[in-house]
Amino acid sequence: MASVIVRDPDIMGGRPVFRGTRVPVEVLFENLEDGLSIDEIVQSYPSLNKPDVVACLEEARLAVTVNTR
Repeated sequence: MASVIVRDPDIMGGRPVFRGTRVPVEVLFENLEDGLSIDEIVQSYPSLNKPDVVACLEEARLAVTVNTR
């Protein structure tokens, strides 16, 4: 996940963001919750790219799957 998500106290106060952007990871989940598709989110945040968004979601899925077994 470190290849996609970073935490740096100098960027957005240390909130997890997509590497190379100032887009907090929470924005992805908030937008998905609001019913936006991945393509719509990437279009709304041009600094994001679809492979990074998908990788983030896959890591989240794995984390949930591992923790529920």
